[in-house]
Order: sequence, then structure tokens, then C-alpha cells
Amino acid sequence: MSEDHKKQLEQQLWNIANTLRGKMNADEFRDYILGFIFYKYLSERMSIYGNKLLKEDGITYESIDESSAEGQLYLDAVRTEAIEELGYFLKPSELFHAIASRGNGNGHATAEGQGGVFILDDLSRILKNIEQSTMGTESEDDFDKLFEDLDLTSTKLGRTESAKNELIAKVLSHLDKIDFQLEKTELDVLGDAYEYLIGQFASGAGKKAGEFYTPQEVSKVLARLVTTGKTKIKSAYDPTTGSGSLLLRVAKEVQEVSAFYGQELNRTTYNLARMNMILHGVHYRKFDIRQEDTLERPQHLGQRFEVIVANPPFSAEWSANPLHMSDDRFSQYGKLAPSSKADFAFVQHMIHHLDENGQMAVVLPHGALFRGGAEGHIRQYLIEDRNYLDAVIGLPTNIFYGTTIPTCILVFKKCREYPNDILFIDASQHFEKAKNQNYLREDDIDRIVNTYRQRTATEKYSYLAPLSEVRENEYNLNIPRYVDTFEEEEAVDLAAVSQELAQLNAAMAVTDAEIADFCQQLGIDTPF
Repeated sequence: MSEDHKKQLEQQLWNIANTLRGKMNADEFRDYILGFIFYKYLSERMSIYGNKLLKEDGITYESIDESSAEGQLYLDAVRTEAIEELGYFLKPSELFHAIASRGNGNGHATAEGQGGVFILDDLSRILKNIEQSTMGTESEDDFDKLFEDLDLTSTKLGRTESAKNELIAKVLSHLDKIDFQLEKTELDVLGDAYEYLIGQFASGAGKKAGEFYTPQEVSKVLARLVTTGKTKIKSAYDPTTGSGSLLLRVAKEVQEVSAFYGQELNRTTYNLARMNMILHGVHYRKFDIRQEDTLERPQHLGQRFEVIVANPPFSAEWSANPLHMSDDRFSQYGKLAPSSKADFAFVQHMIHHLDENGQMAVVLPHGALFRGGAEGHIRQYLIEDRNYLDAVIGLPTNIFYGTTIPTCILVFKKCREYPNDILFIDASQHFEKAKNQNYLREDDIDRIVNTYRQRTATEKYSYLAPLSEVRENEYNLNIPRYVDTFEEEEAVDLAAVSQELAQLNAAMAVTDAEIADFCQQLGIDTPF
């Protein structure tokens, strides 16, 4: 598919999303449209897989007569295979095209969404059936309550049942006309379009956007940093998964990621992450994303990961309960991150889960580089006692959704190739200014990544700080201490300035004389 065709698909999906925009806020219509796209994706995968199984029988999946004994035999056989391979099952009558056609009067409606049958009850039942088809199977956790945010009874869809039905039928009808081209397995067109939509919703969600989405440019930087020197990754982990976009970005940078792991607190975002994984073709056996508070109730204790990426909530509150001092994630440091700022608690959690040959990159607010107290103590331990910190990268202000604060990326390795210094990069002045937000250009991203990979020192941009210098600075990592970006002002030519002032005084004397002459002619006093 050409880039133009891809952009056309993205625009089509965004236009359909806007059908719901006038009815509800961005968070709400995001959940509906992404949920419906996901349902269509599951349906098309089911249809393609069913047709593949039935090819030798000379029939298509949608042609099965569900009311006949023979049809039931076919369905039972397909169900067994689909649950094993796809992780879920849909009958022909439950496929997206079937319900969209019924809602639109089987193509004979006088207008889209009008003239069709009432489909809301059937649609609710079908979405529940998708989840229930996985019960007792290996994929149950990945589909459990996946569609719970699609509330088809909400009055925000319309005041009456008829109005709700008409709106949903119209959305399904528009989506039904789009070919996702899932047979072309080498392409991830729908996955890219889904990511585009998530990004569009994030740009309009204000402060809440940071809870579920990392700007694509920052995701690229993080993913490229942690995949340095790697073509295949055994395991990738994000303790603050959000929509799962960061993990999926890591997969784009290498040939293969064997398994994805994550944890997300927000239930709606957790559902979005699971949908995003499945929709990008990640097999249900290859991802393990769980919903819980990462710091208080970690779900992957005892596991180590080769690659870890995260964009945790900036300076979030957490319990800092003294009981955590007996937790292996925190006990060796001697201090906990302050309850008002969990930034280093997330770092400690990630370090604990990092494999010996692993790499991790985390986005933090700039204050985490120099704040004292417990945070200063933790920084010292990570640098002096463990020597895990590999690089510090300063980012521009106003590149994240919902906040304008300056941020940074810390890169950690347990086995560092260059253990005698820490690389500092000041990328804070290299960006494109957009209307409401700054963003990193492809050249800016390349420069950060290439500087990290080549470990080069460049005047006013990067610096290799010996550990002794960091020690002298008392483990303060504030980037201006290491990367001098001061631009010396041009020297002032005092003789030229003096001459210019003399010329101005002479010109003023001429002007004053002219004004005095005019005043004399008018018979009035001069103003000086």
C-alpha cells in the first residue's frame, strides 16, 4: 500500500470517528470508535481464518447455515481451531459485516443508519460472546471484559433507543465499507492507522493524554536507544504500558520480539493496550499485560526482561510505605523515593526487572536530575555503587501532551561497555515548533540516537563526563553542568559606540535649533 493510500485510510477512519464527536467528549468517542474498529478487525480475521479451514470443502465461512446440523458440525470444528489459533471465536451471523448490514436494512435503507433493524441488543450480545468464547482457554485473560467501555445503553449516543440505534448503525455502515486488507500479511496498515487514531485522540485529550500515549517521536527515541546492537529481543517490558504504543514501537526497530510484558493501572487504557496488541498481529501467547498499580502491586515479580521502556506519570504520588523497605525492588538503596514524587520508585522498579544483558530507557521530569534528599541518595547509589547509568538526554519543553515541563531520558545498563563515563546529550534546543506543541524532527531523533550509539562528544551538544566529575558534582545530573551551551555575545566596540553617540548628539543639536527657530517665529517659548 502506498503512503497516499495509508493516509487515505487514516483520514477515512478519523472522519468516521468524528461522526460521534458531537455527542460526547474525546475520551468517550475514542473508546467507541476504537472498539468498533477492533471488532471489525476480529471479524475479518475470523472470516479469513474460517475460509482457509473450509477451502478444501469448497465453501466459505459466511455461507455456513447455522440452523442446520451440518452447519453446526462445521462451526464446532472451526471453533476448536479458531480458539487455539486466534484465541476467540465468532459465528458467521456475528461477524461485523452481518450486523452492519442488518443495521443498514441489508443495503435497502433509504438513508445510512435508517430503515434497518434494531441491532443494539444483538451487538451487545455479540461483543459479550467474543469474550465468553475464550472462557476456560489460554487466551481468557487477554479478552476478559475487553469491550466493557462500549456502553451501548449510554444516553450520550442518543436520547431514545431509536436515536442510539441510528447513530451506531451509521458508524458501522461507514466502517463496513473500508477494506482493511488483512490478507496482505506483510503490511501493518491497520495497525499504523490505529496508532494514528490514538495519537489524534491524545492530541485532543489535554492533560489526560499523558496517561495513555507517548508522542511517536519520543517513542522512536526510546525504542532506538534500547535496541542498540540488537536484532532480536527475548522480552520487552513497559511497567506503565498505557496504550501499548511504546512496546509496539520497540518491535518496529528489530526483526523480532519474542514476548511483550506490561502493567497498566487505568482499566480503560489497559483494554486499549490489549486491543492494540491484538490488532497489530501480536499473538495472544506473546503478550502478558496486566491491570494493577505497578509500584504497590507488581504483577511480574521474579521476572527479568531484556528491554525495558517507560514514560511513567511525571512526579506522581505513591505510598512510600516503609514496608517497601523489605521489598527487593527498593531494599538495597536504603531509602525510598518521596511519597510526592514517585519518579525514582519507577526507576528502581525497572532496574529490578532488568536482565543482566538488558537495556532500559525511561522518561522523567527534569527535576529528577538534581533534586536532593532521598532522590539524590538513590542517584548516588545507581552511579557510585552500581554504575548502571549510561546516558542522560535532555529533551525540549512542551513535547508531551498535557504538560510543558522540560523532560529527560535516562538510559541504564547493568553491564556497560563504557563503565568509566556517562554520556550527556542536550537536545533541548533541537526541535520544530508547532501551533500548540513542539516536536522532534526525524533529523533531531537521528542525531540523538547516533550520538548515543557512537558515544561522541560534540561541542554544545554532548559530553562524556568521567565518573570522577559526576562525583565532584555530588551526583547532580543537571545537564548544563556538563554540556556548555553558552553562546558568547559579540564583543561591543566601545569606540564605535562613542562615535555613534557623538553623531546622534550633533544631529539632536541641529533638530533643537530648528525647533527653537519655529517657536521664535510663532512667538512662543521653546520647550528647552
